[in-house]
Amino acid sequence: MKKLIELKGLSAGYDDEIILKNVNFSIYEKDFIGIIGPNGGGKTTLLKIILGLLKPVKGEITYFREGLDKMSTIGYLPQSFAMDRKFPISVCDVILSGLMNRKGIVSKYTKAEKELAYELLVETGLEGLWKKHLGELSGGQLQRVLLCRAIISSPDLLILDEPGTYVDNKFEGELYEMLRELNKRMAIIIVSHDIGIISYYIKTIACVNRNFHYHESNVITEKQLAAYNCPIQLITHGDVPHTVLKKHQN
Repeated sequence: MKKLIELKGLSAGYDDEIILKNVNFSIYEKDFIGIIGPNGGGKTTLLKIILGLLKPVKGEITYFREGLDKMSTIGYLPQSFAMDRKFPISVCDVILSGLMNRKGIVSKYTKAEKELAYELLVETGLEGLWKKHLGELSGGQLQRVLLCRAIISSPDLLILDEPGTYVDNKFEGELYEMLRELNKRMAIIIVSHDIGIISYYIKTIACVNRNFHYHESNVITEKQLAAYNCPIQLITHGDVPHTVLKKHQN
């Protein structure tokens, strides 16, 4: 497999506090990696490092893609989208903005690029929203639009941060099936607390809790979770939706 990104002896943090220590990790084409770990454990810090938004305080990160800026080879679906919902921008313009890293801000979009943006909307079931204003969308619809924006440039790597946060139950299942298809042509990293859901789709798991622990499997044991202090939510399917909690001592 072709190596896309390598993190070697990497530590990162903010001001004088180290959040993430001694990360040694490589991402290969068509990887599908699930990242779990507690809040404050360094998951977001790791994503910022990979996205080039934060410089490591120690170690290095290498991108194995020549001729293009690293950000143009990574698609990103954030947990929340920092944009004024009252800003006058249409759904089609939001999706096309995913091409800015390659085209620049002032370049005009071609007919083929607009057709591709519309095809992505059709795939996500939002073809009727092409000219809608951003502020008219529900949280789930916005996430779908942002997914289209993240993949319109056909990136080598797609990163999703808690993608199920604002989506409806129907689209959540459709989302993971879409990711399975996308994984045939790009690597994917997904951050989630719902490992019981994503484990069916991912290929490997990384636990991030100040330190980085990588498992070359989509199965992680209770013993491993306890050792790495990684609290997650396990969800199972059944006639009555329910969450499985750890046994009480008393």
